[in-house]
Amino acid sequence: MTAVPGPSELAAVDVPALHRWLAARRADLVDDLVGYAEQETPSDDPELLAKGLAHLEEWVADRLGLPARRAHHESAEHGDVLVLDHDGVGDRTLTVLAHYDTVWSAGTLEAWPVRVDGDVVSGPGVFDMKAGLVQAVWAVRALRAAGLPHPPLRLVLTGDEEIGSPFSRPLIEAACADAAAVLVFEASADGGAVKTARKGVGLFDVRVRGVESHAGLDPTAGASAIDEIARVVRTLHAATDLAEGTTVNVGVLRGGTRSNVVAGAADAAIDVRVPSLAAQDRIDALLAGLRPHDPRAAITVHGGWNRPVMERSPAIEAMYALARGAAAQLGVDLPETAVGGASDGNFAAAIGRPVLDGLGAVGGGAHARHEHISIDGMVERAAVAAGVIAAFAR
Repeated sequence: MTAVPGPSELAAVDVPALHRWLAARRADLVDDLVGYAEQETPSDDPELLAKGLAHLEEWVADRLGLPARRAHHESAEHGDVLVLDHDGVGDRTLTVLAHYDTVWSAGTLEAWPVRVDGDVVSGPGVFDMKAGLVQAVWAVRALRAAGLPHPPLRLVLTGDEEIGSPFSRPLIEAACADAAAVLVFEASADGGAVKTARKGVGLFDVRVRGVESHAGLDPTAGASAIDEIARVVRTLHAATDLAEGTTVNVGVLRGGTRSNVVAGAADAAIDVRVPSLAAQDRIDALLAGLRPHDPRAAITVHGGWNRPVMERSPAIEAMYALARGAAAQLGVDLPETAVGGASDGNFAAAIGRPVLDGLGAVGGGAHARHEHISIDGMVERAAVAAGVIAAFAR
């Protein structure tokens, strides 16, 4: 696999000129974002997701032309996955990841419409992550307008990222397997930072089965599942190591039937975030070692690692250096950060691909009613993305 481009390949790209071209079309970027955000695409509504994906495919074709190859993967339960391949120069294919589903339920726009106010666009999904896709497409348009080559591009649009990518994960991994690098247009972090490390996410259920009995007449005949689950919760929460960056959170507890019945069943839903494979192994060992206090009870663990760890590898460091160099041409010092949230970029990093994540919108309020993006930030990041993309064609 060809290495990530270095400073000499980026130096041949005039990023300020790309920025000027994009700035002159600022209103067009805004119009495209507003039109996209006004398509409601909640993760749990296949009908609206299909409508939103059809809008996107038509829009991408209008902006970039028909793809050389197209693969539409249909899902019975979740949003479909659309993979569009656009030919380019050289053999360093870039895979671009963008999810079109949002956390916002159908009808949200009625009370909270998309608004443009000065430099700010607000509305459901604009930050996470609809502006990112607009930036990606306009980055390619800027390169073509400047007569600059771009490498082969594979655009992957997924509709289930917000619920853990249960359908799209193998398709994402396949689309990234032969890529020279993967660009993830998820929203940036605080201060506009790109994301060079993401925690792995584990979603587990601990189930305890005890023995029911009458709590007053025959309490010793029972084995309380609630007593057992309480002990498990204390063990799990004690495994949190903030210095390491590991958090273990029991977010939901269920158990018992009546106050006068020794509980025969209890369940705990757990969210785990780990910063490294070593931390992941530690949590795996802890879960595997859970044992009941009362031998008449039984503990089982279900679930697994929803997203693998994205550690800051040398390849990711090289991708960050490339983006930082492109931003420097604009007089911008591009920061980086590690975050606790995961994305589809975790999958690409886990199979060894160089990843640049958080290349999308500058703004804030993901999953909140103050979700918004900066238009200036959208133009700036589209220019940075254009510089990164063009470097792969050198």
